[in-house]
Amino acid sequence: MNLESKPIVNRVANSGIEVINLEDFYPTNELALFDIKDYLFKELILKEKDFRTALKELDWSQYEAKTLLVHCSTDAIIPMWAYMLIGAYANDYAKETFQCSKEEFLKLHYQKILDHLDVERYLEKRVVIKGCGDKDVPPFAYLKIVQLLKPYAQSIMYGEPCSTVPIFKRPRKINKR
Repeated sequence: MNLESKPIVNRVANSGIEVINLEDFYPTNELALFDIKDYLFKELILKEKDFRTALKELDWSQYEAKTLLVHCSTDAIIPMWAYMLIGAYANDYAKETFQCSKEEFLKLHYQKILDHLDVERYLEKRVVIKGCGDKDVPPFAYLKIVQLLKPYAQSIMYGEPCSTVPIFKRPRKINKR
């Protein structure tokens, strides 16, 4: 068999399939977690004097240029002023600060990104939503992208272009004569 006589053809590239990799929209800024639980008495009670002292002594430079996610992983009741105090310290270092868990932040982030996605460019296209990546893209993003694309795409698949799971396929229109 003479392999040189036949050029290698990338059938996936020539198929007209559009690939969307949700990892491309993952936050580029480093995320840092601040769990208030670590500053509570017995992980449940906020003692104002101890809390203020702990925040004052904390090396806030560790949050330099990061996105700081402030949350409490216990069912403690946290007064509003505690979040404000954390924000006052973090403001000098963190690029931005949010009151939420990492999971909540990623959901909000993808909501914002996908709400601005130009879905009309996928009109009548076959679309593959890339899967099996290295970043923890929330399930919400996969749910949302299908919701947005379904009115436009000819078909939606999940996986890799060479091995996909069908999600949606628009029925062909029957020409009536």
